[in-house]
Amino acid sequence: MLDYKELGQVIASLTEGETDVVALMATVACEVHHSDDRFDWTGFYRVVGPELLKIGPYQGGHGCLVIPFSKGVCGAAATTGQTQLVADVDGFPGHIACASSTRSELVLPVRDGAGKLIAVFDIDSDRPDAFTQGDADQMAAMLGSVFGQV
Repeated sequence: MLDYKELGQVIASLTEGETDVVALMATVACEVHHSDDRFDWTGFYRVVGPELLKIGPYQGGHGCLVIPFSKGVCGAAATTGQTQLVADVDGFPGHIACASSTRSELVLPVRDGAGKLIAVFDIDSDRPDAFTQGDADQMAAMLGSVFGQV
C-alpha cells in the first residue's frame, strides 16, 4: 500500500522553494511514478491554449502529444475541473488509447495559487480498477500543496 504521507514528505523536501512549474511537474511525475507498481504511466498534460493540453513531464512509455479538452479522460478532467477516476477505460466514452496497455486511469486537475487550471495529472495503470477514491483524495491534496504556491 502506498504511504502517501511519506511520498508527500519526499516531494515537499525535493520541491521546497521551487517555483518553476516544469521543474515541479518533473519531480512530482518521477516520484509518484516510482512510488507504486500500479502506476504504468505518470505525467502531466499542460494547458497551452484555449481548450488544449500538451504533454509535459512524464514517466513511462510515450504519451499522446496533444489532447483537446473535448477528448478522453484528460480532456474531461480539464473541462469539468473534477478528478476522473476510471476503473475501466474501455467503458469511458471518447477514451483516447495513447497506450493499448492502459486499463484504468486517475486524472486530476492541477491549479496554481490563483486557482487557474494549469495542467492535468494523469496516472495510467495496466490493471483494471487500480485506483480508489482514497488515491484520488490523497493525490489531490499533494498536488494542491505543491502547485498551490506557484
